[in-house]
Amino acid sequence: MTVAALALDNITCTFAARDSRAQRYTAVKDTTLHIAPGEFVSVVGPTGCGKSTLLNIGAGLLGPSSGAVSVFGEPLKGINRRAGYMFQADALMPWRSAIDNVMAGLAFHGVPPLEARAKADEWLKRVGLGGFGDRYPHQLSGGMRKRVAIAQTLILDPDIILMDEPFSALDIQTRQLMENELLDLWAAKRKAVLFITHDLDEAIAMSDRVVVLSAGPGTHPIGEFTIDLPRPRDVAEIRAHPRFVELHAQIWSVLRDEVLKGYQQQLTAV
Repeated sequence: MTVAALALDNITCTFAARDSRAQRYTAVKDTTLHIAPGEFVSVVGPTGCGKSTLLNIGAGLLGPSSGAVSVFGEPLKGINRRAGYMFQADALMPWRSAIDNVMAGLAFHGVPPLEARAKADEWLKRVGLGGFGDRYPHQLSGGMRKRVAIAQTLILDPDIILMDEPFSALDIQTRQLMENELLDLWAAKRKAVLFITHDLDEAIAMSDRVVVLSAGPGTHPIGEFTIDLPRPRDVAEIRAHPRFVELHAQIWSVLRDEVLKGYQQQLTAV
C-alpha cells in the first residue's frame, strides 16, 4: 500500500470564540484526508467553513486540537519542510525584484547566490517571464505576479504543494491561463497537490479527486468524488466534456445545501 504524501487523520481544531475566550469554536471536526504522492486533490466547501484551517494544519502552521498529521509516513513536527505553500494573497516582497523574490527561498536554504540566480532565471522562463526578472511586483500584472509566486513555490522542488485559492482574485481569462500553466508544471513532476478553492468548475477541471466539506462550525468531509476525466486537460475545453457536466451535477447536489447553510450563517452573524 502506498504511503500518503500527506495524511490528516481524525483532525479536530478548536479556537477561542471571538466574543468570549471562555467559549470554544470548533472549526474542523473529526476530519480525515489523505493525499497520495502525485495526486491532485481539491477541497471545496462553503465560504468560511474551515478549508484554509485544514491547509494550515497540513503546512504545520497550525497544530490540531486532536488527531494526527503525517508526511510520507512520518509524524509532522513543526513546519512541513516537504511542502511549498502558495497563498491566496501575493506573498511577494515588494522591495525585491521578480528574480530576487524567486531566489529568496534558495538563498534561505544556503544555495550560493550565482546558482540561486541561475535557477531563478530558469524558473522565470518556465512560467513565461523570461526577461522580466528585474521588474518589481508593482510593475507586474496580477497574472504575472501569480507566475512569480508559482516559480517562488516550485523552485524549492517541494514534494507537496499546498495552494489556498491562489487564482481567486484573477479575471476568468487570466485564471484559466494560470490553471493550465499550473497543470503543465504539475504534469512534469507529479507532486502531491492539496488545492483549496470555492470554484467547483476549477476543482473539477484540475483535479484527480474533489473533497466536499460541510458548512461550519465543525466542518468535515461529506463527499468525495474521483474525477475520471482524460489528461492532459485544457481547463476551458474540458468543461464541455459530457462527463464534466455529470460530475458537476453530482458534486453540486452535495455541495448546494452546505453553501446555503453557510450563507444563512453569514446573514445571521451580521
